[in-house]
Amino acid sequence: MGFQNLVFNPDSVFLVTGGAGFIGSNLCEAILNLGYRVRCLDDLSTGKKEHVELFADNPNYTFIKGDIRDFDTCKEACEGVDYVLHQAAWGSVPRSIEMPIFYAQNNILGTLNMMEAARQCSVKKFVYASSSSVYGDHPGLPKKEGVEGNVLSPYALTKKTDEEYGRLYHELYGLDTYGMRYFNVFGRRQNPEGMYAAVIPKFLKLLLSGQAPTINGDGKQSRDFTYIDNVIEANLKACQAGSEAAGQAYNIGSGGRVFLIDLYRGLCDALGVSIEPVFGPPRKGDIRDSNADISKARKLLGYDPDYDFEKGIALAIDWYKENL
Repeated sequence: MGFQNLVFNPDSVFLVTGGAGFIGSNLCEAILNLGYRVRCLDDLSTGKKEHVELFADNPNYTFIKGDIRDFDTCKEACEGVDYVLHQAAWGSVPRSIEMPIFYAQNNILGTLNMMEAARQCSVKKFVYASSSSVYGDHPGLPKKEGVEGNVLSPYALTKKTDEEYGRLYHELYGLDTYGMRYFNVFGRRQNPEGMYAAVIPKFLKLLLSGQAPTINGDGKQSRDFTYIDNVIEANLKACQAGSEAAGQAYNIGSGGRVFLIDLYRGLCDALGVSIEPVFGPPRKGDIRDSNADISKARKLLGYDPDYDFEKGIALAIDWYKENL
């Protein structure tokens, strides 16, 4: 269970794209704590400079400021790398609806650049961020790989396209690719700022300052909220998975289901506040319900998440109390 006991070749080099972001910086930290070398590639468009500064004094950490839309940058970053953990992307369903071309350039072309660079540099494993948004309008629960509907946003389409490239790069070129379909990841260092911020840090920031958050829709939509350490485990275990598990995508969730209104009430209780939320219109492109069947990842990657929602949210609340 977990990732703290995973062992790689002592000379292993990991490249984390988007390493100055929420998930990427946590991956960098975990790998450094295991004693391996980390190369971080980020253009700091959404990642934070302070997430780079956290590790600047670590001799095993190297930062490259660069854009994945530039192939030469990707190639340079992949030279001498054993494992690529590709997290660089622009997130947010609503923002993708406003900027579809920009999302295609970053999330599709950028990912293709990274896969091709990894292939040319003989990288052992290419693990990349996908999303539960690929399930689209399929109503079935829990969500199971191979049973998808029509995607509902440009963001979801970019992730679905990335998965197809991942399949092709394994089948045509022998690159071991593993798609991580993240389900609503949360935890330390997730950005609470801005209109496109994720719901948990946004709610916590507003509640801690005595303000009323807005719930988009009726609050009865559900999510499989997944603590950051589960995601770290999945990425690192994918790096140790066999080639027979490559060329596929995997649900990375906790296997639970939490309704937004219950999340909100729980946060209020945990913080000892009583603030009524504001209900706004539903967000265009959002999936109504989300709940992951993680049996495939458990079987083929050895994914065995340590953190259920209750355990993870308690840790996240403590972190935001100290850091907001």
